[in-house]
Amino acid sequence: MVLIKEYRVVLPVSVEEYQVGQLYSVAEASKNETGGGEGIQVLKNEPYEKEGEKGQYTHKIYHLKSKVPAYVKLIAPEGALVFHEKAWNAYPYCRTRGSLIVPLGNLCSAFQNEYMKDDFMIKIETWHKSDMGTIENVHDLDEQTWSTVEVVPIDIANKEEVAAGDYKPEEDPALFHSMKTDRGPLSPEWKNELKTDCPYMCAYKLVTVKFKWWGLQTKVENFIHRQEKRIFTNFHRQLFCWIDKWVGLTMEDIRRMEEETQKELEEMRQKGDVRGTSATDE
Repeated sequence: MVLIKEYRVVLPVSVEEYQVGQLYSVAEASKNETGGGEGIQVLKNEPYEKEGEKGQYTHKIYHLKSKVPAYVKLIAPEGALVFHEKAWNAYPYCRTRGSLIVPLGNLCSAFQNEYMKDDFMIKIETWHKSDMGTIENVHDLDEQTWSTVEVVPIDIANKEEVAAGDYKPEEDPALFHSMKTDRGPLSPEWKNELKTDCPYMCAYKLVTVKFKWWGLQTKVENFIHRQEKRIFTNFHRQLFCWIDKWVGLTMEDIRRMEEETQKELEEMRQKGDVRGTSATDE
């Protein structure tokens, strides 16, 4: 059995803008989550082409010893809290292959734990569309599978969707105004109040979770989905509030930034204190 949910995140940016904004924000968020021996290690970040599909392939390792709930630490041996992520980003569609929770809003990822192997899998597939999140079954699942999927809308302007410990005024779209694009602040009815020249899009994130461990399967699968919603919410609030930092950047600028970030992450992980998102023990 697996637990599947589709998260829909609507933003006042275009699909083209989002490609740059997402990559910029992933790089910045990675630095916020790395330090004290934990965080993100980038092994590969390179173009790929296979069966007519072109995109960017990344392979990362997440060192997450302190970022999981206590009951997982109790059952996990030393080394079990190291997770591999392999992502194929053929934007605007992202597809994953293969078989934990990452404190980022990754486009599309396949996570595999070295200890549990095929008994533990998180798969995230994303379509980016120029609409308000109204497409049903955008991932073209078979009818039986689609009937089991829970659709979860995420409103980046709704402070109530943010955990108290995660809230930062400078990352609140209800307070932020972009000087470069004249977008924001976002009111509770922002989707109905967009200016005619303001772009919009939706990220449809299909998350499939499998945790095969007797007595813990349901608890852990539900926990992971709660964390994924938290991650997607916080990440996309950041992405919008950082728009003046990334709007206008080119993909060449982003690739240079990623190279610099890869080196920074390796240095940061070896020193300082543990940083970033920690899991609650709900």
